Amino acid sequence: MSTDRLLHLLRAPAASSSPAARRGSSNPQRLRLPQLAYGVRRASVACSGSGGDVGMTYKSAGVDIDAGTELVRRIAKMAPGIGGFGGLFPWGDDYLVAGTDGVGTKLKLAFESGIHDTIGIDLVAMSVNDIVTSGAKPLFFLDYFATSKLDVDLAEKVIKGIVDGCQQSDCALLGGETAEMPGFYADGEYDLSGFAVGAVKKDKVIDGKNIIEGDVLIVLAKSGLSLNDQLPRNDGLETTVGEALMAPTVIYVKQVLEIISRGGVKGLAHITGGGFTDNIPRVFPSGLGAKIFTGSWEVPPVFQWIQYVGNIEDAEMRRTFNMGIGMVLVVSKEAADSVLKESQGSNRAYCIGEVVKGEGVHYI
Repeated sequence: MSTDRLLHLLRAPAASSSPAARRGSSNPQRLRLPQLAYGVRRASVACSGSGGDVGMTYKSAGVDIDAGTELVRRIAKMAPGIGGFGGLFPWGDDYLVAGTDGVGTKLKLAFESGIHDTIGIDLVAMSVNDIVTSGAKPLFFLDYFATSKLDVDLAEKVIKGIVDGCQQSDCALLGGETAEMPGFYADGEYDLSGFAVGAVKKDKVIDGKNIIEGDVLIVLAKSGLSLNDQLPRNDGLETTVGEALMAPTVIYVKQVLEIISRGGVKGLAHITGGGFTDNIPRVFPSGLGAKIFTGSWEVPPVFQWIQYVGNIEDAEMRRTFNMGIGMVLVVSKEAADSVLKESQGSNRAYCIGEVVKGEGVHYI
C-alpha cells in the first residue's frame, strides 16, 4: 500500500465500507478492528475489494522488489558473500555480525500522526532482528538522525525510542550522528538510519546449511508489523488509524537467543518487505523450499482491513506483508515440540509448515 494511500486513510474512518466515508475530516478517527471468533485465523483472508478498483500491488505503490533483488545480485559480483540478513566478519573465535537499515516511509506516518517516541524502536528492530538470524547477540547500535532544522524536543523523543529499542535487545547505544542540513528536508521532517553489530562463536553460527527436507517451520507471533505494515493484533480495543499504523516493531532478540540455546535451530528468516514469499527461501540450501499451512497461525484481523481498502490479492499480501509473523525458525523435528511447548502467552509460537523438495514457497 502506498504511503499516500495510508496518509489518506489516517484521516478516514477505517470501519466504514463507503468510499465517501473515507474522505474529509482531518481529525483523528477511531478504528475498531474487526472482532473475530477466538482461535486460528486463516492467512488467506477473504475480503471483497472496493468496487471495481484495480487491486493495489507493492510495485504499483512504487516499490519494485524484483529491481531490488537485481541490484543485490549485481553488488554481489563486486562484493562476494553479501545477501544474507547480516554481514559476517571473522574476528578470532567469533564472527562479528553487522546490519544496517532505516524505517522507510513509516517516517511519513510519524510526521502525519505526530507520534515520534516509538519510531526509534522500529529503527533498532530492523537491524537487531536481522543480525540475530545468524545466532548473534547484539553488542552495540549507532544511529544517524538528519533534519533541516533541529527541533531538540522532537529529536529527544526519537532518540528515546532508540534507547528503548536498545534496552529491549540488550545492546548498548554506542553513539550516533545528528546532521542539520538547512533546506534539505521539509519543515518538521527528518530521516533515520541505524547500524547494529553483534557477535557469535564461529562454531555456533546459524547459516541454514544443515537444513533438510522434513525440517519444521515455526513462527513467532508479534503485536506489530514490520516497517511497511505496522498494525497491532486485535485486542478488541479502539485505536486511531495513526496509532495502529505506528505500533512499534517487535524485537525478537531475547526470545530467539533463548530458543537457540536449547538447540535444534538450523535457520532463521526475518520477515519484512518481501513477506513470506521472498524471505523464507533466503535461508534454504539450493533445491529446497517451504510448504506453508495457511490456516495454522493467528493472523491479525486488521489484515482484512488492509486487504479490503487496497483491494489486494492474496498472493500480493503474502509477498508484501508479513501476515502477523515477524520471524520464522527452521528447526529439526526433534526440537520442534520443545520450542512450541516452551513458547506460550505473549511469546506464542506456531508450527506453520515444513521444508520440502523444490524451491519456492507453496501455500496449501
